[in-house]
Amino acid sequence: MPYKYTFDLTVLPKRFFRELMMIVNSRDLHKKAGAILRSLVERFKLSEITCLELSDILQVIEDLLDIYIKNLAYQEKFKRSMKRALFLPHCARKYVDYRCMAEFNPDIPTYRCRRCSSDCQINLASSIADKKGYDVYIVPGGSCIPQIIKKFGYDGIIGVACGDEIKLASKYLYEDIAAQAVPLLKNGCSNTKFNLKYLYEIL
Repeated sequence: MPYKYTFDLTVLPKRFFRELMMIVNSRDLHKKAGAILRSLVERFKLSEITCLELSDILQVIEDLLDIYIKNLAYQEKFKRSMKRALFLPHCARKYVDYRCMAEFNPDIPTYRCRRCSSDCQINLASSIADKKGYDVYIVPGGSCIPQIIKKFGYDGIIGVACGDEIKLASKYLYEDIAAQAVPLLKNGCSNTKFNLKYLYEIL
């Protein structure tokens, strides 16, 4: 179920994400995770910065932590995969001034990036993935992803999506497919954002 609120974590200090990754790599996490995250959220005043209720920002950060931990756990399995695809959300296309000229192919279904905006995250991400041998799909929604995986026989995928959508897909992906996930840091229906650097590290 999608988040019932919008958020923009791109406004958070980089130090917060460094500390979050330290938690991910900690071996003494388990039962203390909730208390550690609450302390982190309060120390960085995340509720005030993001204008979200404390319970909402805690949910988003807990989802981020869970995704990063699962990525770490399945990293070796993903590295052993041979045929890989990158799934990007169409909502991250550059919509400003209607510059996006991506073409939609209803048969797959996916958009094809036309490289029309040099500052578009979809352009930047798909360019790097193409060079590394990935097939790239800019999908209108998550429901078409299992069909594409089955049709083309991918054994390794990277998905960029909202944390809540990644959670919904995680059982199918992590059990049957070698998967890695990159959560959106800014959600909504358009001009969403994700951490390109984190994606590059996974690619």
